Amino acid sequence: MNPIIRFENVTKRFGALTVLDNFNFEVRRGEKVTLIGPSGSGKSTVLRILMTLEPFQEGLLEIDGISYHEPGGRGPFKASETHLHKIRSNVGMVFQSFNLFPHMTVLRNVVEAPVAVLKMNRGEAESRATELLRMVGLSDKKDHFPSQLSGGQQQRVAIARALAMRPRVLLFDEPTSALDPQLVGEVLGVIRDLAHEHDLTMLLVTHEMRFAREVSDRVCFFDRGRIVEQDEPERFFSNPQQPRTREFLSSILGEQEQMRESLRCAQ
Repeated sequence: MNPIIRFENVTKRFGALTVLDNFNFEVRRGEKVTLIGPSGSGKSTVLRILMTLEPFQEGLLEIDGISYHEPGGRGPFKASETHLHKIRSNVGMVFQSFNLFPHMTVLRNVVEAPVAVLKMNRGEAESRATELLRMVGLSDKKDHFPSQLSGGQQQRVAIARALAMRPRVLLFDEPTSALDPQLVGEVLGVIRDLAHEHDLTMLLVTHEMRFAREVSDRVCFFDRGRIVEQDEPERFFSNPQQPRTREFLSSILGEQEQMRESLRCAQ
């Protein structure tokens, strides 16, 4: 089966800084893949390139067989805006910050993009949005405004909004990093249910190692713009092969254990 995501020798530079250098990476249809690694290692850049938020200078990128380069196109992707719009229709992204429209109710936040972009009938869009809000546990908040919600609730709305676009690939860029520790679990629970109960292709960047172990088909460790090690979760976490991977896991797991102990003491 052809991969739904394929990077082939992709190079991404920010000025003189090369973030990805001849990067090769594939994701199978329906696979849940988690990218972990230190800040600045390039993992979030991979997501932003997939979402067409960042251009890349060299290489080939395809999603569901559609190339990000279009013959005769112009601009940094060598593709027209029409072509990029076609790509974006296949991809949804949940960001660190929730990016909800503050002047719209929760329901309108979920409804607007399907109506404006997918040209969905408003009644159909509202029906689907109501079902998605039920799925993320926020049926009773549909008439609230974002300012009336907790951070965890706002992020769950953002997940419903991304799903409303019926993406083939769903990207999560540190979806809990802006949340208070007490609210992290409710968002991870929604993502966990999505991973286990739906046939979505999911690509996640997170520092939540327990969560990565639970939901992933594959975990990839990034360092300096390349994948140093990748494996299925049990082998990856129980027996990492590369010294750099072992060093990173030891450091971050120690920090997370200290955080959990602090929360237990606070309670």
